[in-house]
Parts: sequence; C-alpha cells; structure tokens
Amino acid sequence: MHDEGNNLGDEYTEKTMDHFLNPRNVGVVENYNGRGKIGEAGCGDVCEITLRVENDRIVDIKFRVHGCAGAIATSSATTELAKGKTCNEALQLTDDDVVEYLGGLPEQKKHCSLLGIRTLRQAIYDHWFYKQLLESGQVTNREEHEQIRAELFQQFAGEF
Repeated sequence: MHDEGNNLGDEYTEKTMDHFLNPRNVGVVENYNGRGKIGEAGCGDVCEITLRVENDRIVDIKFRVHGCAGAIATSSATTELAKGKTCNEALQLTDDDVVEYLGGLPEQKKHCSLLGIRTLRQAIYDHWFYKQLLESGQVTNREEHEQIRAELFQQFAGEF
C-alpha cells in the first residue's frame, strides 16, 4: 500500500492531479492487437496497456494500473501522448515526455513515469509479433497468440 500523504495536491501539479482523479483511456481495448503488462518490483505497481493499431497507427489505447497516484497519472498521460501516433512515433516517447506533459513530478515519483512508457513499448512490440505470426500463418486469432506468448514466457522464465 502506498502512503501518498494527505496533501497530494501539494506534491503533484494540477494536470497530474487531473489525470489521477479523472484518468483517460481506462480499461481494455475491444479487439486489441497489442498488449503489454509490466510490474515494478520495487514499488508493487503494475500497468497493462492494450492497443488497436490500424495502418501502423494507434487508433485506440487503454490502460489498467494498480499503483500510486503517480503511476495512474503517468499511465493516463502515456495513453494520451501515444493515441493517434504511428508505432514508430510512439516508440520515441520517453519518460521525460510524460513528466513534461504533466508539468513535472515529485522526484521520488519519477520512477512511476517509466512504467507506462515501458508498457507501451511492450504493447507495440507485441502488436508487431502478433502481426508477424498472423501474416506467416502461425496463428489465426488473438487467443492462439496469447498461448504462444505464455509458452515463450514460461520458457524464458525457466532459464532464470
């Protein structure tokens, strides 16, 4: 559990508080074709981003997050920054872009800004992987792709 204190507004900018109290793009994209999920072991925050890419452009993007006010606000901001961009443009976004978009973050919360950006990148890479598997005929739907992802993760995790 995060102790945000009683004076969140004293720590965060007005725009950050707005994204925390009224997050944009919450949920899961229907018929998504890219998904990323990252957990931050140091603080317990977890972010999931789903997106729908058409003609290499992010046409829909949503997130779900378990975490502090900073994680919620930065994940919301990340989706706002990425929506409408091409995949390559979205991959160029950095944690500094998120912090600047929100008008700053308390120093101790800046690590939260990386969670959304890292999750966005994973979702884009997942989209490309899914697209390759579809085009090569190795999968015919998202469920088959999820099964391959799970098997690869188990194989990878088993090596460590």
